[in-house]
Amino acid sequence: KQRILKFPKGFYWGSATSSYQVEGGITNNDWAQAAREKKVPSAGAACDHYNRFREDFDLVKKLNQNAHRFSIEWARIEPEEGKWNFKAVEHYREVLEALRKRNIEPFVSLWHFMLPLWVSEKGGWENKRTIKHFTRYVEFIVNQYQDLAKFWLTLNEPLVYVGEQYLKAAWPPGKKSLRSARRVRENFVKAHRESFMLIKQISKTLRVGVAKHFVYYLPVRERSFLDKRVVRTMESFDFDYLDKIKGHQDFIGLNYYRSVKVKFSITKPQKFFIEEKPSGDLTDMGWEIYPEGIYEILKKLKKYRVPIYIVENGIADKKDQKREKYIVDHLKYIHKAITRERVNVKGYLHWSLLDNFEWAQGFGPKFGLVEVNFKTQKRTIRPSAYAYSKICKENAIIVNQALKSEARNPKSETNSKS
Repeated sequence: KQRILKFPKGFYWGSATSSYQVEGGITNNDWAQAAREKKVPSAGAACDHYNRFREDFDLVKKLNQNAHRFSIEWARIEPEEGKWNFKAVEHYREVLEALRKRNIEPFVSLWHFMLPLWVSEKGGWENKRTIKHFTRYVEFIVNQYQDLAKFWLTLNEPLVYVGEQYLKAAWPPGKKSLRSARRVRENFVKAHRESFMLIKQISKTLRVGVAKHFVYYLPVRERSFLDKRVVRTMESFDFDYLDKIKGHQDFIGLNYYRSVKVKFSITKPQKFFIEEKPSGDLTDMGWEIYPEGIYEILKKLKKYRVPIYIVENGIADKKDQKREKYIVDHLKYIHKAITRERVNVKGYLHWSLLDNFEWAQGFGPKFGLVEVNFKTQKRTIRPSAYAYSKICKENAIIVNQALKSEARNPKSETNSKS
């Protein structure tokens, strides 16, 4: 039996990108420098979105999306300390005006992982002075565009950055240091709080939040006290960050992709837990698909009493065989959180609009609603994008099964068209 699940009136439907991953031609940030040193892959021309943004926003409009998240590249705006590049300022003004012209609500990320070279050379986020550099940049940018953008995300996935940079040493500067990780984490908290206050001084009508990544953790052994303790510890790290910026956010931006099963480690005392190898339905990244996790996280986020926007949720799926179902299944649980738990979710932005540069994985993973041929830059709308387009237009999804039965028996799910 089919059911139509309607979303609240005024719900935002859209997609997301970030500057280095799609724009192309960025040579003066820390990742580009590391790429020149052959330490990481290079984005190069990426999707050439810097030149093709109008064409890409036409696709956003064609796909019935009314919101779009993008990031401003700090290295373009302030290529040298204290020197503003007004050509870049004008470019991003044109980006915002192009969105407004198409009646697409902008969600602007002020920082999406990358630092200008001059900031990186001064120690990056390990250096407390970076907080002042960042807030000066934030104040400058928001003053420029306050009439064009209402929603501002100060930082994207700060704890992911800490993990990749200072715990795994997989991203530049490639430094493994627990002490540095702690320092950077605290500097992120201060940078967000100060940015929030600055933006509110510019205009109290602007909405300010942070894009916070969550994984849904599950114990490998459901009856194990130690495994469940690991889950609680991992959750506490995530929520502690939000606790520290409580009162300094008008909304929470939620990024969610997957679940991870963890267990207490006896054999590796230097690491108190280990992740179990993912099983079940996996993405091309090898991530376990677990849509119920977004429901559980939304329930926990309710306590902060601010609106929630899902600003990233998506799947690497080169063959486009799982994306439509992935979207529908996650939206079912988002709808459940809204209707059953009264969680104030006000928008869903899919990652990503375009196939893009996926950091250490290069151009391999395909997250895009729109396929990109990186040799010709040709855009091709995937079938799953048309299915999502219908959801955006109707502000509703059509489902065939009850959530309870699906959660207990994932194999019984069908690929329902939406």
